[in-house]
Amino acid sequence: MTRVVAVSGSLRDGSYTKAALRYALDAAETAGVETELLDLAAADLPLYNPDRATEDAGDAEELLETVREADGVLLGSPVYHSSYSAGLRNFHDYCGFDEYEETVVGLLVSAGGGTIAGTLDDMRRTVRGVHGWVLPTQVGMRDARDRFADRDREPDPDEIGSDSQYAFVDEDLRARTCKLGYRLGTYAQRAPEFIRIDDEPDW
Repeated sequence: MTRVVAVSGSLRDGSYTKAALRYALDAAETAGVETELLDLAAADLPLYNPDRATEDAGDAEELLETVREADGVLLGSPVYHSSYSAGLRNFHDYCGFDEYEETVVGLLVSAGGGTIAGTLDDMRRTVRGVHGWVLPTQVGMRDARDRFADRDREPDPDEIGSDSQYAFVDEDLRARTCKLGYRLGTYAQRAPEFIRIDDEPDW
């Protein structure tokens, strides 16, 4: 079955990035895919060192295998100094062509202020560097703390975002986040048709 994996690059308790990723993953499931969240805050992932074997680097081997086997990957990061987090960068340093070749990738960032464009551009550029197919649909959340609220009721288990710590109060942003997840799930299922070329000439 088609599988979509989200990677949360936020190491913060009460992460708005992770909250939004859960909404996107639930929306991806409605497209008929399996989903999984990789929370880097809960992972044992030492600073990347090319001289150290991956199997000796905590959870690195398991994380890489999960991404490698995914048909779609959703990368989420808070905005730090107009770029993405060190946590996500460190994870991305472990990754290469094997993880992203022929993989559809979605991007989501959350900012405490209003700067998001540079972060999305940086993420897009680095994913292209390992041959990931980045969707044109993306989500940038400005003033993220104002876009969510603590849940004031027990969510319906079948409700989109029911596993999220927070509930969206910005309906437009909720809809765009769900659209990103749904499109990622949909394109991940179609990826073999437009990404893989089996009859390319031997140049």
